[in-house]
Amino acid sequence: MTRQIRYQEIADAIRQLARSRPAGSLLPSESDLSAQFGASRVTIRKALDLVREDGLIAARQGFGWFVATEPVRQSLEQLGTIEAQLASDGRSNERRVLEFAFVEPPARVAALLGPDTVLRVKRVNLADGEPFAVVTVWCPADLGRKLSRDDVEQRSFHELLGVQLRGATQTIGADAASGADAQLLRVPAGAPLLTCQRVTTDIDGRPVLVSEHLFPAHRTEFVVELPSAEPSINPTGLRLVE
Repeated sequence: MTRQIRYQEIADAIRQLARSRPAGSLLPSESDLSAQFGASRVTIRKALDLVREDGLIAARQGFGWFVATEPVRQSLEQLGTIEAQLASDGRSNERRVLEFAFVEPPARVAALLGPDTVLRVKRVNLADGEPFAVVTVWCPADLGRKLSRDDVEQRSFHELLGVQLRGATQTIGADAASGADAQLLRVPAGAPLLTCQRVTTDIDGRPVLVSEHLFPAHRTEFVVELPSAEPSINPTGLRLVE
């Protein structure tokens, strides 16, 4: 009988572990696996690479290794919700409201919605049972007082506000996960996040929603449809920040 090489034995165990966990969930770190199996980091890396070749796991800088998953993609060419896009792809989605309160707006929100009290809603979004976004939304109190916690857990603000919307401006950036948000997204503190700052306006151009979306970078992608235009090596809307 052919003796199985040590890294192949470890690869078999990692395959079992990956198959037992939800797509997108993180695996133990290489150092933890090294301690668990009593093997060198070199041996652990060879085992992980072997399982990656099967398509069961993947790795991203800042995250480590995770169970391979189809990314959550959000198309940015029109105003809509990512939940609707998930539903059209046949994926289950869920919102869990963490905070629903009328508060004084922070300065950046007050600059857009005014200094008066606003409704602040914070939630975590899940796809197929795994968190993929932490979202905080602010809206003027006169619109927010028509809503309930159950309303915003079941339906989008776009449907609930009862005003005609003109569109939104989205600013995409990057950040590192803080302790609290890292726990909600089930990623390590300091892991890279994609961020989306959105300002939605009504038909008269008045801001009616300000929102902040935090996405784990290993699970999400933004897709933009670009119209035919002068060729350029720079992405449309690229802006340098200090």
